[in-house]
Amino acid sequence: MNSRERYLRTLLFEKPDYIPFEPGHGRESTRNRWYKEGLPAGLIGNALIAEAFNCACGYKMPADNGFKANLSIDQTMRPKFEEKIIEKRTNSQVVQDWKGNICEIGLEFDASYLRTATDFVTRNWLKCPVQNRDDWEQMKKRYNPDDPDRISMVTPPSSGSWDERVNPIVWHFNGPYWQLREWCGFENLSIMFYDDSDLVMEMINFWEDYVLKLLEKGLEYVTPDEFFISEDMAYKGHSMLSPEMTRKFLLPTWKRWGNFIRAAGIRIYSMDSDGFIGELIPLWIEAGINVCEPVEVAAGNDLPALRREYGHAMAFRGGVDKRAMAKGGRFIEDEIQRLRPVIKDGGYIPGCDHGVPSDVSWPNFVHYCRLLCQAEGRI
Repeated sequence: MNSRERYLRTLLFEKPDYIPFEPGHGRESTRNRWYKEGLPAGLIGNALIAEAFNCACGYKMPADNGFKANLSIDQTMRPKFEEKIIEKRTNSQVVQDWKGNICEIGLEFDASYLRTATDFVTRNWLKCPVQNRDDWEQMKKRYNPDDPDRISMVTPPSSGSWDERVNPIVWHFNGPYWQLREWCGFENLSIMFYDDSDLVMEMINFWEDYVLKLLEKGLEYVTPDEFFISEDMAYKGHSMLSPEMTRKFLLPTWKRWGNFIRAAGIRIYSMDSDGFIGELIPLWIEAGINVCEPVEVAAGNDLPALRREYGHAMAFRGGVDKRAMAKGGRFIEDEIQRLRPVIKDGGYIPGCDHGVPSDVSWPNFVHYCRLLCQAEGRI
């Protein structure tokens, strides 16, 4: 069974030979610690995961031998804003990132750290690019779905049939809440929902149509295995937008996207949101979403309880408490034991419930990986 088959069968509650091994990745500060504690210097990404597997299981991770291909779609604004330092302060600096956000970050970072999740960067948001309708009229000019460079193929289909690929293809997009928060900022957007709901709906509808146009263009080449959206719309204990307002403003977009991808033959519709997601899951299921992550334990999410409540209507990724990983020993052993019923039931790829923080040592990470291998029947 190849990686694609294993991935699909796991998340669709079918019978894989093994659950995909996805324990989580360390970011820059975490890897720098691990390099000092036994991880060979320079290993990142899949090579790092393979090394963790080798150390944990005592044999090399099986490799796929076959046609590997990917087609990615770039949803981001074009042109991007200039990345620059606006002001140097005694213990911090004010920078502008590529999205047009003005924020304060530590002196140990630069604006490039805000492009991707290179490391855990605390920031103080000072101003976001869309403050009013005039800003919005200028912002939407940066999103042309007909730009041919938005489609990128890692391996041309001439190398083999798309249907013969051994790896899953996942297309990731920002959800409407995530995207509006990036344009407007959390506080400003929260006020807009009340003071200028017409503008909020206009931006949501624009993003909804924009994503659908990009999907149509990508589907001219290949049908992916997964449509994955990020919202990050919950705090500890509650969602950032009430379930009632979520139903009004976001659910129609999620539903429309869900109907479209199901008609196209895309089998996995997944949601990424930090925080407590218990009050959002029923809305996601109604929208047709059938996988969610990262199921943060510190936010009050209880994965076995969620499985008992929602059964096979929702599959999960993540769900392993990063705090137990840091403590190691019996704490991580008890954590994996807690999750064994869900692992056994299927529809679950266990992994860290967010990026692996730097308080997790390399020996503890390897021990955690060994426990995963045992729970998954690999050793």
